[in-house]
Amino acid sequence: MARAYNVISGDGHLVISPEQWRHRVDAKYRDRAPRAFELPDGSTAILLENTPLIKRTAHEPHVPPEQWRLDEYTNLDKTPGGGTAEQRVREMDQDGVDAEILFPPGELWGLERAVQDRDAYLAIIQGYNTWLAEEYCATAPDRLLGMGAIPKSGIEDAVAEMQRIAKLGLKGVVLMSYPNGKGWPAAEDDRFWAAVLDHNMPVATHEGIRNESGDRLANRFSVPVGRRSHAVTALNLTVHGVFERFPDLQVYYAETDTGWIPYWLGRVDNMYRKGYNFEYEAQDNLKPLSRSASETILAHSLWGITDDIQGVESRYKVGVEHIVWGSDFPHKPTSWPNSREVFDRVLGDVPADERYQILVGNAARFFHLDVAASAGETRVPQPV
Repeated sequence: MARAYNVISGDGHLVISPEQWRHRVDAKYRDRAPRAFELPDGSTAILLENTPLIKRTAHEPHVPPEQWRLDEYTNLDKTPGGGTAEQRVREMDQDGVDAEILFPPGELWGLERAVQDRDAYLAIIQGYNTWLAEEYCATAPDRLLGMGAIPKSGIEDAVAEMQRIAKLGLKGVVLMSYPNGKGWPAAEDDRFWAAVLDHNMPVATHEGIRNESGDRLANRFSVPVGRRSHAVTALNLTVHGVFERFPDLQVYYAETDTGWIPYWLGRVDNMYRKGYNFEYEAQDNLKPLSRSASETILAHSLWGITDDIQGVESRYKVGVEHIVWGSDFPHKPTSWPNSREVFDRVLGDVPADERYQILVGNAARFFHLDVAASAGETRVPQPV
């Protein structure tokens, strides 16, 4: 059923207790899944094998920055953004947000280093994805837009889990590595790119794919930029010809901001002209691109902004159609519960049609949302 959206956050996080979802892990491996318990000081500790005890620093997005402390820890069940799906919807209403793209909790990103048995690792990832689709997002499927986690256990598992996520009905997938399971692209990844296009499945990364040391050129071209992991990921996909072979593929790079991108793209094109032919092509036997690297990157990318006035000012150099706003809730820099005030300031005098693209249209198009006519003015936040 179509829904009228006025604000979609492209950058939400599930900072939750694993006790919410570990019951969906196959019983054979459930005791190897992350578990949580409350410490005497009231904070949450997460227990994961082969890993020191994990304590999440207090997010407390309602606390002003001048009161942040790095030595305070949170109770995941009792802080904003950490509770049930019903609580999350109420918090979105408080912030005036109609829908959120939701990225997985932190313990999944390095899970393969802790749980080194492939079958157990895969069962945990699958359990989370199943819970996300069938329980959490099912509470409000047109508002809670979950991103299924793609495992790092190799191309076979990546393709199979993406196909399973599509059947579960999640809105997209997030890559925590390249589909081959490593921090750099490989030819076998083409099976994954072909499969996501066959399933019309949106693909995202969050803060890029890390551990990118396998690619010298992409690293070198991106050294001076602040969002280096995003930059390296986008450039890796470009110089390895992924977008040449799959011209319909697009990738959403969440929580990037965009003010740095025009400078970086200029550097990429300049260095590419100087160094590609005699160094990189000889090293890896890659074919030159049919157009400039910057043109290729822009044509195949969406970028997430938060409080990024410089990015909005330079939006025509990136393309208004490539920018997605997000609140980063419930991480400390979030605009919650004052997102209306923040994006009104950041978007300033941006024309109404461009404002709509950044706040709604681009995310709705990329994630294939069923959008009805706009409800009118940006929704006023509601008290919880």
